[in-house]
Amino acid sequence: MASDPLHRTVNKDRRDANRKAAVKQCKRYWGANYSHGSTRECDEYPFATTYEGAAEHDFDEDAKKFNFSVKPIPEDDNGAGGNILTSFYAKNRIIDGMNDGFIVKIVS
Repeated sequence: MASDPLHRTVNKDRRDANRKAAVKQCKRYWGANYSHGSTRECDEYPFATTYEGAAEHDFDEDAKKFNFSVKPIPEDDNGAGGNILTSFYAKNRIIDGMNDGFIVKIVS
């Protein structure tokens, strides 16, 4: 909902924790070999580059636990999505912190 924007984090430890929490769930639901020999990566939403990422509850005890989704996707697609997100941050001057939120709108 529009009243719940995402917020970018540039903190490497936070991003790494988000990715680690996402991968843990990919392994839980699709098995330790979910990557099929590294042809797939664990994709997550909210993005690992946000404060609302998969490890949010580890940093904010008031945050809902497991309030994220994950799915193994082809590594090329995951990398392309990451490049687009990085470009979005740059083009829109999205900065680190809770004062610069953004909304993700899915259009089909």
